[in-house]
Amino acid sequence: MKTKINIVTLGCSKNTVDSEYLIAQLAGSNFEVVHDSNDQSAKIVIVNTCGFIADAREESINTILNFARAKQEGIIDRLFVFGCLSERYKPELIKEIPEVNEFFGVKNLKDIVTAVGGNFRNELAGERSPTTAPHYAWLKISEGCNQTCSYCAIPAIRGKYVSVPVEQLLSQTRKLAAKGVRELLVIAQDTTYYGLDLYGKRTLAHLLAELSKIDGVEWIRLHYAYPSSFPENLVAEIRDNPKICKYLDIPFQHISNRVLNKMRRNITSEETYRLIEHLRKEIPDIALRTTLLVGHPGETDKAFDELKQFVETVRFERLGVFPYSEEEGTWAAINCSDRISKTLKMERADEIMQIQNRISTEINAAKKGSTMKVIIDSIDNEYIIGRTEHDSPEIDQEVLIARDTTTNLRVGNFATVEITDANDYDLFARQIFR
Repeated sequence: MKTKINIVTLGCSKNTVDSEYLIAQLAGSNFEVVHDSNDQSAKIVIVNTCGFIADAREESINTILNFARAKQEGIIDRLFVFGCLSERYKPELIKEIPEVNEFFGVKNLKDIVTAVGGNFRNELAGERSPTTAPHYAWLKISEGCNQTCSYCAIPAIRGKYVSVPVEQLLSQTRKLAAKGVRELLVIAQDTTYYGLDLYGKRTLAHLLAELSKIDGVEWIRLHYAYPSSFPENLVAEIRDNPKICKYLDIPFQHISNRVLNKMRRNITSEETYRLIEHLRKEIPDIALRTTLLVGHPGETDKAFDELKQFVETVRFERLGVFPYSEEEGTWAAINCSDRISKTLKMERADEIMQIQNRISTEINAAKKGSTMKVIIDSIDNEYIIGRTEHDSPEIDQEVLIARDTTTNLRVGNFATVEITDANDYDLFARQIFR
């Protein structure tokens, strides 16, 4: 019988891709691999951790401790940990959780395979075993980050920005398309920087154009676009390329010049407003998703009022907000003394989301009666569940299609629907036929 290994992935989609590389290598060494499974017959467990913010670290530590107890009780035999948390805190983790057989960082894939008794195969480098739904997959186009945002520990954990060559990404995408992937979710810590280290210029637009030529891929979605020095040719590529979703995940974080300066974001309030105006003028049907950070040291009541007005004025289609989390070793942790209480940070985050909830309700209500193309993600007893090009899986809203209006829809299919009703974060629809 094959030895079974359970891989548990925590954190962001970039971690998901790392786990998929590991699964392909372990399968190549004849292991049976399950992902995020509670299957107690898996005697080896590997936890891929997140160490980005306090809540993520807590989740990672609690997960490790749960499996450490399982090892003490004889439920599992061996426990391994890798990823951002162990990259950053390996000495402390070794001391505090001795039940773990071995800790690895973010770039030790070969060592992990060897540790569990496998043989790393060079011919499988770059191979992945997708863990998402079969019709979409993440494409990580780089590692690390060259930005110096005051609050972020990613450059310290993951290192400098390293772009994956275009040829490798095209090869990887062809293999994903051959497995049935129809939607490609392009990610990096900073996607708009792509290519500068390899080719001497930002080449994300060129990469997207080449990816769109691959048969089978019908939607390409762009995440984590850094707003500073936004490439103009990328605007045209999103506008003119029918395979690129009219959707852009662009984390602005704040709008107050005082706070942006303290965040070291290399962009001003005025530049932010101009970029948004330009994007919406050139791509009228674009859906903008942003992330905001409240409670950064130096965020006065006036600065927070500016942020609320920003949300009211821009009316983002999608928005998430996080309270500031102090990360040791970051510029803000070392240099900023004007801290804000946890209570006030949470109150501000809630206030932003209350505003966004109303905006989202209004935007969705205006969609009633419109016709949209959706991709089908899942099917339950009541609805067939899909997404528009304006929605990314797992983080954005869904379209709930009445089952009595559909014929032969399957997961991964595209369908045309009419929106019949809406609430704050869901649309309801019926399938229409042309």
